[in-house]
Amino acid sequence: MLLLDTDLGAVVDWSRAQFALTAIYHWLFVPLTLGLGFLVAFMETRYVRTGDEFWKRTTRFWMKLFGINFAIGVATGLILEFEFGTNWSNYSYFVGDIFGAPLAIEGIMAFFLESTFIAVMFFGWNKVSKGFHLTATWLTAVGANLSALWILVANAWMQYPAGMRFNPETARNEMVDFWDVLFSPVAMNKFFHTVTSGFVLASVFVVGISAWYLLRGREQQMARKSIKLASVFGLVSIVCVIWTGDGSAIQVARHQPMKLAAMEDLRHGQAQAPFTVVPGVRIPYMLSILAHHSADAYVIGIDDLTEGNPQQGILSGDEKIARGRHAIETFATFKQAQKNGDKAAADSIAQLFDPSTEKGRAFHDDYFRYFGYGYLQSPSQTVPDVPLVFWSFRVMVGLGMWFVVLFVWMLALEKRGKLGRKRWPLHLALWSIPLVYLASQAGWIVAEVGRQPWTIQDLLPTVAAVSRIDAASVQVTFWIFAALFTALLIAEIGIMTKQIRKGPSDN
Repeated sequence: MLLLDTDLGAVVDWSRAQFALTAIYHWLFVPLTLGLGFLVAFMETRYVRTGDEFWKRTTRFWMKLFGINFAIGVATGLILEFEFGTNWSNYSYFVGDIFGAPLAIEGIMAFFLESTFIAVMFFGWNKVSKGFHLTATWLTAVGANLSALWILVANAWMQYPAGMRFNPETARNEMVDFWDVLFSPVAMNKFFHTVTSGFVLASVFVVGISAWYLLRGREQQMARKSIKLASVFGLVSIVCVIWTGDGSAIQVARHQPMKLAAMEDLRHGQAQAPFTVVPGVRIPYMLSILAHHSADAYVIGIDDLTEGNPQQGILSGDEKIARGRHAIETFATFKQAQKNGDKAAADSIAQLFDPSTEKGRAFHDDYFRYFGYGYLQSPSQTVPDVPLVFWSFRVMVGLGMWFVVLFVWMLALEKRGKLGRKRWPLHLALWSIPLVYLASQAGWIVAEVGRQPWTIQDLLPTVAAVSRIDAASVQVTFWIFAALFTALLIAEIGIMTKQIRKGPSDN
């Protein structure tokens, strides 16, 4: 049995901190790429259809900002993938056969698609036909989102492991159905929710930068046209975000009830559960409706999951830990039988890990599904940082509602010919840029902090997934990455600010 000694605890904490640092910086660059690529493609489509040089000039301006952001996003993403081998080697060994597949496809197909056509997109003006260049622009935008698909499929599998079985011979989980991994309800919902949130971020970015031009009295036509296009794109996208957010609530309630309980700071489960807007302000029945589409549905609370609730058929945390330890001990007995050359005993135990048999299904349902709990010492370890998850969720939802107002407001002002006549709406649009990045980060905090302590839901906690390395080495690389990524962020902001101040060029 693995116990959490002081040194191992430090390795876990610093490895988590380093991965969080890298992921946060990476996600500062990715969502803009996802949405801005399509906005650029829409603009170039207008140019090709109308032949109006204004749209070519506008396309090239926003394309430059896309390119700056794209380059730095790639650098941070590569480091993230390396960390699975350096800091999380036990995780990589345990599920590498499954987790590695979508990442490999991302590298071979999607990233290849991006890198091939992005060169044509940036350097092919006046060198290839308009149609071919437009095709390259669209394929670059599609490629960026295909990259996100495979990465999000891998992430979703960690939160809802599907299409796999445990092989006691190798002590690894192996993929048995690729399509279950790809098309799991969690994966599909996470993909569409995440990429459409990126579309919203890019739309707010374009609206905000365009508002800055209107405030400066520069590039009036480009600013107004860009605001109109981005507001329409953003409004459609945020409707999709809300729709997929509803789907996310259902999936989280079904597969990660502790995360939902943390999102609501729901200590005691209840039927007809209200939704907490802020502490002291609640909407009756709404949480039950959001989580189960039924006003009378019972929503599981934190105490239900730690102390158990027999009336709802919920095992206590102690019982899950005991069952998880039994599964681990059964596996250890299998390995010992193999070591002793007792083939009959080893074959008999191996059948318990085969879910295609009746005995295997029973063992999985009663014990193996709690395998990861066997590495924990107390039920309290299954509770994430509730205040952080609770408030991050409210920041995300609250700002999302503001962006709906922003897009509708900008479109109404543009339609009435009043866009730019009053300065304060433009200032609000400009200051919405940092707010949309805050909302984007808050969403990932909810998703990732809310599922702690699991790297793989219920199967592998962080304490069992981390590499057995010296904590000091992780500390050193943490600060190196912090300095490097901060420098990259400052450089990107400086380069983009300079490009924005320069404005569109005619060449």
